Order: sequence, then structure tokens, then C-alpha cells
Amino acid sequence: MSNSLIAAHLEALRNAPTAPDAETAAENLAKEVKRQGLQSLADDKVLTQLHTFATNKKSGYERESAAVGIHALATHLKAAAGPLLLPSLPVLLDLYSDKGDVVRLAATSAVRAVLGLFPPEATKVVLKELLGVISGDGGKWKTKVGSLDMVRRWVEEKSKRAERAEYIAAELGDILPSVENAMHDTKAEVSNAAKKCATALCGAVPNPDLEKHIPALVQAMASPTEVPATIKAMSNTTFVAEVTAPSLAVLVPLLARALNDRSPETLRRASIVTTNIVKLVRDPAVAAQYLGPLSDAVHKVATGAAFPEVRAFAKEAATVLKAAGGDVGSEEAEKPANGKKDDGLEEDVLATIIEKMPDAWIVKPKFELPGQKTQLHASQRTCLTFSAVMAAELVRAGRVRNYDAEKNLWGRCVGAYVGGWARGDTEVNGEDAAKKDGKGEGWEVAQAVRGHYWDLERARTNQPVTDDTEELLCDTLFSLAYGALLLLSHTTLRLVRGRRYGICAGNGSGKSTLLRALRDGKVENFPPQSELRAVMVEHALQGEDASLSILDFIASDPQLSSVSREAIAEQLREVGFDDERQTHTVGSLSGGWKMKLELARAMLYKADLLMLDEPTNHLDRASVKWLEDYLISHEKVTVLIVSHDSGFLDNVTTDIIHYEAKKLVYYPGNLSKFVEKVPEAKSYYTLAATSVKFSFPPPGSLMGVRSNTRAILKLVNCTFTYPGKKEPNLIGVSCALSLSSRVGIIGPNGAGKSTLIKLLTGETVPQEGTVYKHPSLRVGYVSQHATHHIERHLEKTPVQYIQWRYQDGHDREVLEKATRVLTEEEKELLERDFVGRNGEKRKLEMIMGRQKLKKSFQYEVKWRNLDHKFNSWIPREELIEKGFTKLVQQFDDLESSREGAGTRDTAAHFVRKHLEDVGLDGDIAQYNEMSGLSGGQKVKVVIASALWNNPQIMILDEPTNFLDREALGGLAVAIRDWGGAVAIISHNEEFVGALCPEIWNISAGRMTHQGKTAVVEDAFADGKFKATPKGSPAASARASKAPTPAASAAATPAGSGNEGGAPTPPKVKKKKLTRNQLKAQEERRRIRKLNWLTFGGPKPEDTDSD
Repeated sequence: MSNSLIAAHLEALRNAPTAPDAETAAENLAKEVKRQGLQSLADDKVLTQLHTFATNKKSGYERESAAVGIHALATHLKAAAGPLLLPSLPVLLDLYSDKGDVVRLAATSAVRAVLGLFPPEATKVVLKELLGVISGDGGKWKTKVGSLDMVRRWVEEKSKRAERAEYIAAELGDILPSVENAMHDTKAEVSNAAKKCATALCGAVPNPDLEKHIPALVQAMASPTEVPATIKAMSNTTFVAEVTAPSLAVLVPLLARALNDRSPETLRRASIVTTNIVKLVRDPAVAAQYLGPLSDAVHKVATGAAFPEVRAFAKEAATVLKAAGGDVGSEEAEKPANGKKDDGLEEDVLATIIEKMPDAWIVKPKFELPGQKTQLHASQRTCLTFSAVMAAELVRAGRVRNYDAEKNLWGRCVGAYVGGWARGDTEVNGEDAAKKDGKGEGWEVAQAVRGHYWDLERARTNQPVTDDTEELLCDTLFSLAYGALLLLSHTTLRLVRGRRYGICAGNGSGKSTLLRALRDGKVENFPPQSELRAVMVEHALQGEDASLSILDFIASDPQLSSVSREAIAEQLREVGFDDERQTHTVGSLSGGWKMKLELARAMLYKADLLMLDEPTNHLDRASVKWLEDYLISHEKVTVLIVSHDSGFLDNVTTDIIHYEAKKLVYYPGNLSKFVEKVPEAKSYYTLAATSVKFSFPPPGSLMGVRSNTRAILKLVNCTFTYPGKKEPNLIGVSCALSLSSRVGIIGPNGAGKSTLIKLLTGETVPQEGTVYKHPSLRVGYVSQHATHHIERHLEKTPVQYIQWRYQDGHDREVLEKATRVLTEEEKELLERDFVGRNGEKRKLEMIMGRQKLKKSFQYEVKWRNLDHKFNSWIPREELIEKGFTKLVQQFDDLESSREGAGTRDTAAHFVRKHLEDVGLDGDIAQYNEMSGLSGGQKVKVVIASALWNNPQIMILDEPTNFLDREALGGLAVAIRDWGGAVAIISHNEEFVGALCPEIWNISAGRMTHQGKTAVVEDAFADGKFKATPKGSPAASARASKAPTPAASAAATPAGSGNEGGAPTPPKVKKKKLTRNQLKAQEERRRIRKLNWLTFGGPKPEDTDSD
């Protein structure tokens, strides 16, 4: 009976005289098929009959009825019928070439209805079916145009564009070649449709650097003559975003063509673009898959190009390709691209779907099929296999967790296809359920399958399982990006109250970025502050110099306006601030005490989630122990910690969160247990042989310093007190540094270590005592709060910052020191008359030059309202005696900085190489703004900028802060091998002990010397010299010079007494100079005299030899 009903509806559809009659017959047919089940499409040959109607060349009515029938089936049977209707697409597209307008319109509506059945996850299968129509040589041009238009519509459909973009981009490597071939079709309409389609496809590439080049790239695909112009435009583009597989699918064919061009200029530009792009490919698997064709072409240019310059660029590109993992042949590169993942996951997912389906939904075949574990009707197997392929991709991507977004994914990829086979009582119940909660019949089956793979994923990746006794703080699915760089993709943040999590990954992975995103509420799906109070403790105070007292500083926080001063004071006492210390200013606190102050403020916020970014930086051992106990004692507070201190993490953490392939993977236990499971993570925390190499430039020479043990910077009985503080921070401190010094400065928090460094570098001035410094000395300084140096220039790249700092040939930051800024009293000195030797009165305007005078210097002084020819040379001692000390120091700093930096070219490639020498990636140095760098990368920028002018002394205040263990190892090796003096403040005993034989221990403002002292006390060239003590070490080979012939001990002929009998040497006749030579000699003498009149110094003698 049923077969006769379907047959009758098919016959009515075939003989329908009008379009409304055809639509009525099609509706009846679709409803009957739905009632009997999807298997009737094959059993009753419904689709076969409709395809026969569509190919009947004699009847336009039948062809129209075929399209109307397929449209009705797609409308009524929903997504479950999609895999069964997919083979009908070529048949419908063929009707685009029909002469009848009504047939073409019906075919277009049917194609759109069928395509509307498929979710974004089916993009690969859908596009493959559509583009299969245009691959044949004998296809009709209207059919090809229709197919290309449908591909473009699939890409550009507004309601689903965002969801489909990811899947379209992933398939570009397979899609674009077919579309590109269509661009060369002899029919202009096909070519134009292909260009529009290619433009839409390339628009799905997730790379902002390529957006402006998409029209040119499409034009280059269509016309090879456009390749040189496109390459020229791209060679002027700075690429900064990560280059992924979709980008390479678009770029590699273009670059391969350009590298086979005959023009040397095109070959050169193509090699440069290849180098720039491949440097940004971070996935070796993607490189191996796509870069094979480029490897062959680049090697050919590197060995066969006519011009050496082109070969050099191609060799650089070949080196970068090899480093990226793309140095494989094109045949090998094609294998993974064309090969199918053969892990058996699709079959496993299909078996799981069948296992979870109710038995009543299983449709048995009419005849038992051999080789099948579960007997399924062919149509049902086709449908479920289609679903299993999509579900397998979700499993591979880890999209299996208990979140609404991922549940919905499984609902449309599995539930929709399973639910189409529901029937009988189950179907009625399913419909009731669907009405109740909006879910289809297959929803429960889909979630059961997802739950099965979620359990497997959780077991494989140590995902946390919360028991009933623990309170879940948050369970969030999110992705995290910084600029164009994707840091985390579709991963889970699952935190339990009272647990302490350590976040582990290398520098630049995005650990601090994750904490800041949580603090700022920029993590999708993360609970708002009203539900979950998340507070971040970082080193924000380190850059401030607040004048408020500690208690007032906390009380002035607008978020704590409701908290009483008594409660604030009590919280401050809990972290160690007694009543007396609470009256001190924030600016007078050491780095360690500032960290305690931030921690007290965070606890006053009543934080549920406490986020600590490098909390042990600036803390001495006692403070670290206090922090450990403090965190462990707060059992109701969840803590997220980013730290490179392995001992601290070992003692505090209960779980480790590790970055793996853009996912957060959870490991129960502390750091030691984590390293047992992931041995390669040990490199984060060991100071062993490192792959990071730091290389410091050699220190500049110092005039008059021939011994590495002669003091070049020293303090004598210096006392310093911060404004507003009663007791001095340093009392009667004396110390000295020589070129051979390796000094470690240690002491508890607040003892005065950083204050001592500020006195040495000239950032502050002692109230008592003297600071002596060699006039030509250059000091490189990295402060405790490293970003203090660059915080006003965060919009610049590291290269631009160094270029700005040294663009005038000297260090601009030197002139901003407190010791170089004139006070009002010193400005008044400039108004006083300077009485010369002849009694005339003049006012000093500026110092313009400096030259050696005996064992000191004399300075060229420009007088106010007098021309340069009246400038005078005045000895250093006389200027200092008259009170112009700061002017002299300013000029000394300028000259010493110019001596170091003035000889260095600040071209971008030289600065980039310098930054690479201190471990910063070259592309990051040249293209990334400093505001986006991690803490470790900023420290490297500061170290590099301090070393640019070849200083003789490097002073490092807590250099181990923010650096991971690899960078720390590289820094230690560079300091050990460097030829200048080094002074280091650090609580890292391993670091100081390995480098510093001499220790300055500061406690309660007083200094104690320990260990070997490598300094021989000596005065500066200021007229107050002391003899070098006996027993001082000899000058090192690095500083000493070979003896000159004048100092030789051998007797000279003049003293031998035998000169009387010696023959008189013959007189050599002086050669007469030509007229041109005489003119040149006159010109040289004239210029020499003018220079002497302008710059001063000893008068040059005219000789015959010049």
C-alpha cells in the first residue's frame, strides 16, 4: 500500500500540468516519505525517479517537477536527509543551463534548500560537491557559473558567515586550485564568476596583513603577468600576524610563480617576501604541508640566479625555510595534504553513535550484508557515516566539553542526523521533548556520544574532576588572543575554591596576558566581578613614587571607600606593616615591601580569586617564606600564580596548569610531580646549558685607566635620607668599582640596596659624602622596575626606542638624572660674573668642548653675548671650585655617551642585531610595540638599550625578575664573559653566587664587605692622586699595551760611544713638489689652522712632511 502511495505521488508530480499542482504533489510525496522513513528514498527509488525527470530533454514540465520535488523533500525531511540529497546537487546545477526560465528558477530554489540543510562543519563535503561540477572539461558554462555563485553564496551568507569562515579557511588549499582553473575558462562569464568566488574565499583568510592585498592576489591568479606587481606591493608590507595554513594556501602558488620568473628584481623581491612570511609560520606541520613547492624554487634561485645579491636573498630564504620545517620536496609535501587522517576515529565514532542509538531507530537492510558488525540500511549508514566524519573532527579539536556551545555543536552534527531516524512511540516522545526544551529527537544520543569522548579526553589530558565536596569557582570555555597572535584556542579554565594553581609555560606564551584578561573581564564566559571577585597582584607600584603615607594610600582607593581605616590598618599589620611603618611614604618602600602592600590591598577587596604575577620578585628569603605561609593559610581563596621561582611553586601549588598546543592542561600536585610527568618542562626551572645566547658588546676604553683594578667609580662616606623620612636609608657607605669588579649586593628588603645603586648611577644625590666618577665613565643601568626605562615609550617598537634614545649620538636618559638637573641655586651661579685673568667680567653660557690637560681636563667655555672666537679654555678644577660641578658633569656625561654611542650606526638592521644578541626575537624587536611585550621581553629591551653605548659598568637591580630560566642562563654566561664591571642586586643566591666573588652586604643602612675585593683604591684625575698600593694585582692583558720602542731597554747607537767612526749617511735630495702638490699642501695647512682657531688646543706646526 505504501509503495503504491509513493508511486502515485511521483506519478502525480510527473504529470502535474501547472506549478501549483507540482508543488501540491511534491508536498504529498515529501510527507509520505517522512512518514515511512528516510530509507524509502532508496527503497522506493524516489531520488532515482526525480533524477530521471530532471534529465528528460523532451518535457520541461518534468524537469521543473524534479526541482520542485527535491525542494519539497529538503524542506520537510530537514537535516537528516542532507547526505542523501547531496548527490542531487550536480543534477540540479545542470538545470541552470535549461532554456526555460521557470526550470532555472525552480532549480535555484532547490539548490538553496539542499545547501541550507548542512551545518558549517560540513563545508568540506559541500564545497567538494559544488566544485566537482566545474572540474570537468565538457561542462556547460551556465552550470559552472551557477556552481561558482553557490560557492560564493556559501561563503558570503551573512547569517552564517562567521561560523563558516573557520572551516572555509581550512579548506582553501583544496578549493582554490579548482577556482583558479576556472579563471582561465574561455567563457568570460565563467572567468568573472571565478574571480568573484576567489575574492570571497580569500576574504576568509584570518590574516589582517593580507586583507589589502586580496584583490591583487586574485588578479595574479587570473593573470600571470600581474605577479611581479603583486610581489612588489607585498615586499613593501610589514608582516606581523602569525601565518597559518589558509594564508599559505593563498600565498604559496603566487610565490612559486614569482620564484620561477626571469626578472632578477622579481626573484629578489619574491625571496624577501618568502623570508618574511616563513618566519611567521609557527607550526612545523603546516610548514611541511605547504612549503614544499617553495623549497624547490628557492634552492633553484639560490644556486642558479645570475646576480650574487639575488642568490644571497634566496639563500637566506632557504635557511629560514629549513628552520621552519618546510625544507621538503614538493612530492613529500603533497602527501599529508592529499592524504586522509588514518587514525580510525571516524569508524570509532560511527560505532559509538550506533551503540548509543535506541534499537527502535536502527533500520535493518532487506538482505544481510557481509562484513558489518551492526546491520544497517545503506541509507542509514550513509547518513550516520556523514555525521561521524564531522563528529570525529570535533573530537580531534577537543570540542567535547560540557558547555552549551559545544553541546549545540554536537546537536547539529550528530543529533540532527540521528533524530531523523526516530519513529513510532519514540518519535512521539521525542517530539514532546522537542516542544518542551527546544531540542531535537537525537539530542540525548548526541550528548551521550560527546560525553563518551569527554571522559576519554579528560583522562588523557588530566582534566580536573571536581568531587561533590569541592566548590567549583568557575568552569569557562574560552579562546585568548593578543593582537594577531592566538594564544589559547577553545580551552577550559576550571578552578576550584581553595586550590592554588601554578601556570607554567615559556616566556611570551601569554601567562601574564591571561591574568590581565581575567582581571579586566576580557575572557569570554568568565563570571563578572559581581559574581566572582578576581584581583590581580602585580608590580604596578614599582613605577610609582607616591608621596602619600601607606595608610592614606590604601584609604584613598575608591574601591575601598566603604572600608574603615581601622580595618585597613589591621590588614596592613597582618602583612607586616606596624603602626610606625604605616606612616612612611609609599615612595620610600623597597620593592619587597611594595609587594606586601599590594597583597594587603588585594585582601581588602575580599578576593575569591587572587592572581599573582611573579610575586617573589624583589622579596628576600624571609619574605618569600612569609608569603608561602600567608597563601597556604587562606584556605578559602583560590590562587593563580605565574612565577619562575621553582622553590616557591613547589611549596605553594596544589595544581599545575600547563600551556600545551594552545590548550590549558591540568596536572594535580605541585611542580615536582608535574616535572615527573612532563620532563621537558624542567627547562623552565633549571639554570643549565641553555639554547639562549646573550652577547654583550665590549666595554669602551677609559682615558688614563691602564689597570683593571683601578677604581673608576666610588662612594666615600655617603649618607642618604629619603624626603619625609626621619632615619637615613644609608649611613656612611664607602665602596668602589673597577673594571674587574663582579659585585653582588645583598640584604633584606628595605635595607637600602636600590638606594645605593641610585647613588652610584647618579639618579639621587647624597646629603653627606662624595661620589667620585671617572669623567669618561659610562654606566649601563637596569632598574628594579625594569619598565621604568621604557614606560613612556610603549607605543614604539624596541628598535624605534633605541633609535630615539640614541638618535643624537648620546644617551638621552643621562640628561634626566637628578644629579644633572640644575637647581635654582645653580642656575643663579650662571648669572654671576666670571672674572678672567685680565680682570674682565664675563658670564658663562655653556661648555662646548673638552680636551686633555696634563692628568685632568680643560673645557672650552662659550661666554654669553660674545662670539665663538672669544671662547676660553678653563681647567676642570677651576670650574668645579667656582660651583659649576653639574655643568661639568653634564658635559662629561654627554661626551662619554657620545664616545660610546656616537660611533654606532642606529640603522634598523644594526639595532635589530644588537637586540637579538640579548635574546630578543628579531621580528618582535622590529615590528611589535613594546606595550605588547611580556615582562621578560621588556627586561631584554632595557638591557640591550643600556648596552648600546658600550658602557664600562653594568648595574643590574634584580635582573632575574621576569626572566625565565633559559634567559637567565644566557644572561649569566654573558655577564661572566663580559670585560666590564658588573654590580648585581638579587635575592637569587644561585645567580649571585655563580658570578660574584665580592659581596656587599647591606643591613640597616650600613655596608659590610665580604669575599674577594678586586679594587685598588686610587683617586681620579682631579689633582688628588694616591700611589698605587704595593701588592696590587698587575694590569690584565686586556688593558695593558705592548711596550713602545722608546721604552725599550736595549742600548741605542746614540749611547754606544762608537758613533765617531761610523760613515756619514748620504744626503738624500729633497724631491721638488709639483704645482698641484703645493696647492694641496697649502689647502691642508689652511684647513688645519682654521680648525685650530675654531676648536683651540696646541698650535699645529707646518712641516715638509704634511
